[in-house]
Amino acid sequence: MPPLEVSGERPALQILMCCFQQFVVVVPALASPPFGMPAMAFWIYVCASLLFIVGLSKIFGELTQEHGMHKIMPFGRLFFAIPMAVFGSEHFTATSNIATLVPRWIPAHMFWVYLVGLAFLCAALSIAVLVQARLAAALVGMTLLIFVFVMDIPAVVANPRNRFFWTLALRELAFSGGAFAFAMGPWSTRPRQPSPSPPTAAWTAIPRFFVGIPSLFYGVEHLLHPAYVPGIPLQKLTPEWIPGRLFLSYFVGVILILAGLCLLVNKKTRMAATSLGLTILLTVLWIYLPMLLASPTDVVALNYFFDTLLFCGAILLLANAIDKETASVAPGE
Repeated sequence: MPPLEVSGERPALQILMCCFQQFVVVVPALASPPFGMPAMAFWIYVCASLLFIVGLSKIFGELTQEHGMHKIMPFGRLFFAIPMAVFGSEHFTATSNIATLVPRWIPAHMFWVYLVGLAFLCAALSIAVLVQARLAAALVGMTLLIFVFVMDIPAVVANPRNRFFWTLALRELAFSGGAFAFAMGPWSTRPRQPSPSPPTAAWTAIPRFFVGIPSLFYGVEHLLHPAYVPGIPLQKLTPEWIPGRLFLSYFVGVILILAGLCLLVNKKTRMAATSLGLTILLTVLWIYLPMLLASPTDVVALNYFFDTLLFCGAILLLANAIDKETASVAPGE
C-alpha cells in the first residue's frame, strides 16, 4: 500500500489549519462597522434585525392557531433565537475576550470560539424558521450544558460564596432547559398529539428542573437584593430613574418563586411557565429596553437586554412544550 502522504502535498490537518488561519485574518476585516459604531454593537443590531425579520415572517402564519394568552407562544422561539444569533456574533467581534473564558486544558481556544459562534448563528436561524429546528435546539442545549460543567461549575466551586457565580451557572442551565424543552416538545403550529415514541417522564422532567431551579434561586435573590436588575440577578444595579424599580423587583421575585415551585413539583406547570415568561417579558420592556434606549451603543446594555430576552424565550419554550391537557395534573393523579 502506498504511503498516505505524497511528497509535495499537505496532510488534511495542515490544510484545515491553513484555512482556519485565513479565516482568522478575514474575520477582523468583516467586523469593521460603518457610522463609527463599535463593531460589536453594530453586528449585534445586524444579527438581531435579520433574525427578527425572518422569524416574524414565519410566526405570522402561526398566530391564528393560538388563542388568548397562548398567542405569545410562537414568540418564545423568536425570543430564544434572536439572542442566540446576537451572542454568536460576539464570538467574531470579541474573540480574544471570549477565548479567555475557555479552560486552559482545552487546546486551540480561538478555533472553539469561532466554531461555537458559527454554531449559534446557524442554530438561531434553524430555530427561527423551523428547519431542522429540533436537532439545532438539542445541540444548543447540550452545548450550554457543557458550558455549565466545564466553565460554570468550576467557577462556583472556586468561589462558593459569590452569588453571581451561582447566577451565571444557573443561567446557562435555564437556557439549556429551554432548548431541550423545544427539542422534546411539540411546536405551537402542530396539533398536540401523542408521538409514536414519546420521551419518558424522566426525560421530560429535565427541562422543568433546569428552568425551575434557577427560577426559585433567582426569586430568593430578588427578595434579598431588590436593588439589582430583575430577571437574572446579575451584578448591576437597576437605574434609579426606572419608575417602580423596587416594586417590580419584588414582584418578579415572587413570581419566580411561585413558578419555580410549580415547575419543581409538577403542578399547574403550563400556567406557571406562561405567567413567568410574560413577567420576564414585562421586565425586558420595563427595565432593559429603557436602559438600552438610554445607551443604544453600549455593549453592556445590549448584553443585558438580550440575556434577559433569552431567559424569557427559554421559559416560553418550556411552556409551549407542556401539553395543555396534562399541565395542571401531575402524572398518576
